[in-house]
Amino acid sequence: MSEELGRLARIRSKNAGPFWLTIDIFCSETSYGRVSAIPTETFAARLAAPDLRRFDLPDLHVVKLSLPRPEIQGSLRDRDMHGAAMAQVLAAMAVG
Repeated sequence: MSEELGRLARIRSKNAGPFWLTIDIFCSETSYGRVSAIPTETFAARLAAPDLRRFDLPDLHVVKLSLPRPEIQGSLRDRDMHGAAMAQVLAAMAVG
């Protein structure tokens, strides 16, 4: 049965400097196994971020994703200062 990631976990994006964004996926103890089983390549493809870095923190039930910002933060072309749109893209992702 497929479920949206946003229903399984709390997703928070944040600024990690002018060149990087970080997205934290906070899971419950029971949902962490399902979320941590998602391949890094799936997250990277969904976010169009081939240089995505992933950090699994099992003791905290958190999956942390860091990726280069599409535009330098605060530049004229930056339309998402804190990566909120990317967090929403992940929230809508189906998890099997």
